[in-house]
Amino acid sequence: MRSTYDDATVRLYHLGDDGAAMTIMYGPLSQALHVADQQPTEMQDGLYLATDNDVVAYLDLIDG
Repeated sequence: MRSTYDDATVRLYHLGDDGAAMTIMYGPLSQALHVADQQPTEMQDGLYLATDNDVVAYLDLIDG
């Protein structure tokens, strides 16, 4: 993820098995990571963070 500073504005969303994206929040990266961490474990696999120039899976970002 190219924009990795804490205040970078991101979209946190869940990509369902049916391919539908459900936005959870827009806001700073630090807040989005906190909100993502609060989601059920089975939902975290489908979470993604998007900036204006990149998209990364939540689990890839925290495992990286």
